[in-house]
Amino acid sequence: MGLNIIGSVALDNIETPFGKNEDILGGSATYASVSASFFSPVELISVVGTDFPKKHIVMMKRRKIGVSGLEIKEGETFRWKARYRDISHAETLSTHLNVFEGFLPNIPDTINRKSNLLLANIDPELQGWIFKKMNPKGIVACDTMNLWITHKKKELEKLLKKVDIFLLNDAEACQLSGEKNLFEAARYIADKGAKMIVIKKGEHGALFFSPKLQFVVPAYLLEKIKDPTGAGDTFAGGMMGYLSRHKKISDKILRRSLVYGTILASFAVEKFSAENLAKVKREDFDKRYRHFERLTKFYR
Repeated sequence: MGLNIIGSVALDNIETPFGKNEDILGGSATYASVSASFFSPVELISVVGTDFPKKHIVMMKRRKIGVSGLEIKEGETFRWKARYRDISHAETLSTHLNVFEGFLPNIPDTINRKSNLLLANIDPELQGWIFKKMNPKGIVACDTMNLWITHKKKELEKLLKKVDIFLLNDAEACQLSGEKNLFEAARYIADKGAKMIVIKKGEHGALFFSPKLQFVVPAYLLEKIKDPTGAGDTFAGGMMGYLSRHKKISDKILRRSLVYGTILASFAVEKFSAENLAKVKREDFDKRYRHFERLTKFYR
């Protein structure tokens, strides 16, 4: 089973305490697609401008990321500029949607509606439109952010009735629910319709909630973090990529998908740009996975 990912592809200008990089490859769908491609065939659906470097499309094809749904439109690619004064919080300096403004994807006939679907972090109205347009038959996951909770809460909660997995960070879970306790926040989100809830806690890992399973996965311990941009998207892509390898989803597979997502996110934050995430080799991933096993193993 494959995975369709719909979201933004961007060129970012990022400054952190550890450096500054301009016009680097970013976007929610980019990080998620590169991450998911470690495990599953991926079809990327988004839009870029004529200024988008061809080398990035070459990289995607090399990663076996399908780009038949990546529209190249006259104009400039979506651009985001941000500064991290500390490694936990981004200050948005400018956002230029450019060709992404008003984007309604033209979904090619080659896209398999039976594949799983990840609605990466974009406007929930657009996510809802895509859901209706595609009528997906596989597992549907949806990511979001505080902006949409503030301005599009009604549309977002309407979408929760349709998705299987809902991803958001701890602050967003509290914002959406009005609760301070994450268990209560997860219960609120479940009452709105989401079957499975993943609450991302950055450097502290992630929490998983469903009626039958509750699970905590720690973050991978790192000595150096250069750029946290795209970590949550990488996590979501890794999780959904691994789930897309399996026809039936067991508790064991769900747990492992969260672990794989957090390990891939650890690679994403070590360097700038999704392009560097794409350079991670399978042997690097396997080595870190074995180390993570040793770090988290306990005895009864």
